[in-house]
Amino acid sequence: MNIGNAILDPTEAIPVEDAGPKLIRVVIADDHPIVRDGIKRLLALEADVQVVGEAGDGRGVLDVVHETDPDVLLLDLRMPNLDGLGALQTLQQTNKRTKVIILTASEDKNEFVQAMKLGCSGIVLKQTAPDLIVKSIRKVNAGEIWLDSHTTAAVMRQFATPGSEMAASSGSGAKGRERSPLSTREREIVALVAQGYKNKEMAEKMFISEQTVKNHLHNIFDKLGVSDRLELALYAIHKGLHLQT
Repeated sequence: MNIGNAILDPTEAIPVEDAGPKLIRVVIADDHPIVRDGIKRLLALEADVQVVGEAGDGRGVLDVVHETDPDVLLLDLRMPNLDGLGALQTLQQTNKRTKVIILTASEDKNEFVQAMKLGCSGIVLKQTAPDLIVKSIRKVNAGEIWLDSHTTAAVMRQFATPGSEMAASSGSGAKGRERSPLSTREREIVALVAQGYKNKEMAEKMFISEQTVKNHLHNIFDKLGVSDRLELALYAIHKGLHLQT
């Protein structure tokens, strides 16, 4: 049964009148045709976004992404043949260039945490306002992490819940955070981490050595009581520190 996988002719997605800004190439993966069609119609209104493919099941996602190599993948969590988390895990091994936004009706914070751990760049709930879906695509394509306030709160509560796997791995809950104030340079680094910058990129941007960046991160992790870049990024988004560069 063909659930609905397709690679779209780029010339059909958006009429090209002139050589404007580089288009953000998007693939939509959802097992409901009406959802895919609605998102395609929404994105067709944006001059800088182009839908280049779609998939209706997890296996089809892998095929379409392989064929089109999109900039951004909108990925549903609940799909037949291979669920979204399984597809995301495979994509992290085969296509690390494509940035993934989880588009879901689920409000299971455990799934949010799993998706972030598997390398997704954003989580958008299907009940989100249409303009925020478009905004999330632009932000994630630019290298930032996208979580709305509802999702961020849910994930942060999961990190801070005593006895949870995430809290145990971090070694501290919310009360242990910000034991010492961050310096201006440390706050700048936190913001860049939340925006998706790697150590080397931060070093070049800040005109310091990569080892200096690592030293700052070590101090930041200790001050905030976080254990990895993901938790640091989530903390930064929760506190609004990602907006300070």
